[in-house]
Amino acid sequence: MQDELHAQVLAYLRDHRVVTLATGADGDLWAAAVFYVNDGFRLYFLSSPTSRHSLNLVQQPRVAATIQEDYSDWLEIKGIQLEGVASEISGDEELLARSLYAEKFPVVGKLAQAPAAIVKAMAKVRWYQLVPQRLYFIDNAAGFGRREEIDLARGPSPE
Repeated sequence: MQDELHAQVLAYLRDHRVVTLATGADGDLWAAAVFYVNDGFRLYFLSSPTSRHSLNLVQQPRVAATIQEDYSDWLEIKGIQLEGVASEISGDEELLARSLYAEKFPVVGKLAQAPAAIVKAMAKVRWYQLVPQRLYFIDNAAGFGRREEIDLARGPSPE
């Protein structure tokens, strides 16, 4: 049962591109949508280090996030809610993130052919990871209000 849920969530992560991060520091709350790529349940994204959400992460790395589509029918709603820790990465972890990102977003892998505005923006970004500790998968198509939890802080379930 847990393996089936993990497979569903991993497929959902693979098939979607935007995660909305909720960050906070010093009583300042903010939400920002960023493109991501996943390696298992771990998400990688890039952002300007001077963006409001990146500045919040420096002070408070705990985040909440959602991945979903814009549905008009409540019975079709599917999505992910998660909480975890986000941080800037470098070295081998950054190389992995760049490689995975280039596969999902080819413009990043082909900067020599990218528009000048993208090349300029990419020179200013930093790379980040979001390591979920708890994740919920919502699937109203499987039952209205259905929400299943994956507690990643404990590791995989023995089921």
